[in-house]
Amino acid sequence: MRAMLKRILQHPRIQALLAFVLGGYLGFALRTTRWIVVGQEAFAPFEAGAPVIAAFWHEHLPLMPALFLRARRVTPGLRMHVLVSRSRDGRFIGALMARFGLSAAYGSTSRGGAAGLRELLAALEAGGGVVITPDGPRGPRRQAAMGVAQLAGLSGVPVLPCAAASTRLRRLGSWDRMMLPLPWGRGVLICRPAIALPREGWEARLDEVAAAMTDASAVAEAWRP
Repeated sequence: MRAMLKRILQHPRIQALLAFVLGGYLGFALRTTRWIVVGQEAFAPFEAGAPVIAAFWHEHLPLMPALFLRARRVTPGLRMHVLVSRSRDGRFIGALMARFGLSAAYGSTSRGGAAGLRELLAALEAGGGVVITPDGPRGPRRQAAMGVAQLAGLSGVPVLPCAAASTRLRRLGSWDRMMLPLPWGRGVLICRPAIALPREGWEARLDEVAAAMTDASAVAEAWRP
């Protein structure tokens, strides 16, 4: 029975339906949350449409569309791309993020990484933005893969470490302890100072990027309205 249910849930039409339903719910929950931005000076270039690599830990993914929606209100033509894996789960995330105006670039550190990197580099060169969760899609939790530093080093576009929290959310029992927002809360979007990485030697700066994302998460978790 469990195997049959798993096959049903993995059917493309069922996945599309689930993405539609969950996207609708997230949109409702995020739009009924009263958000503030901490680190507006770091967020301002992104909000104005400058190319940026918005990086955050995978657990924040359901909350972060609030940041993209806020930026798009200021810059309606803002183009954002999100890196997701080629797995069924990745394609589900891609369909879900499309509900918030993000285009999916499919690749990961293990499958299709080079193709995904080229697509993101092209998006940045064209003036778009990129969203990346360096510990996704399967973890370990809060351990960054090299992709975020490599992308920043090769593109010359800075990394904007981000996080979010809300007074009304649930922590799921997933590997990343993902946050599911509930409606009618008060939320905070954290943006730490952007980090520019060199084209040569970007590998040595990965720990700095990871520490900034962890710091953003700590600030978000400690925030009280």
